[in-house]
Amino acid sequence: MATGSPQGSPGGLRAAAVEGIISRSLRWGVVISAGFIALGLAWILITGSTGYPPGYYPTTLSQVLRGALGAKPLAVIDVGLLILIATPIFRVAASLVAFLAGRDLPYVLISAYVLAMLLLSLLLGKAV
Repeated sequence: MATGSPQGSPGGLRAAAVEGIISRSLRWGVVISAGFIALGLAWILITGSTGYPPGYYPTTLSQVLRGALGAKPLAVIDVGLLILIATPIFRVAASLVAFLAGRDLPYVLISAYVLAMLLLSLLLGKAV
């Protein structure tokens, strides 16, 4: 994140703290999603079933969430994949908030544009 503040200044320290939070959130997002995916795969290997009839695959967010709540292994894998997809989107949103707090208008505009495009692509792709 380029805030224009040197590393030792209060603004630089705040930027470093925000970068640390964002970095940890990305790392935990990947770890949590990998946990869901591994759990779902192990579940399928142990039971030999995805939890759905042959040829059926949940295609909407509500179907995935209902399947996960209904203890369907394939839906658990899908939840992990959704978390993995959402992690970089969260990163852009967190950056937008950090740039807003730092009153860094060019990066606020860039982050807002990128976030809008990410969300628009999800909506147009009917992923939600």
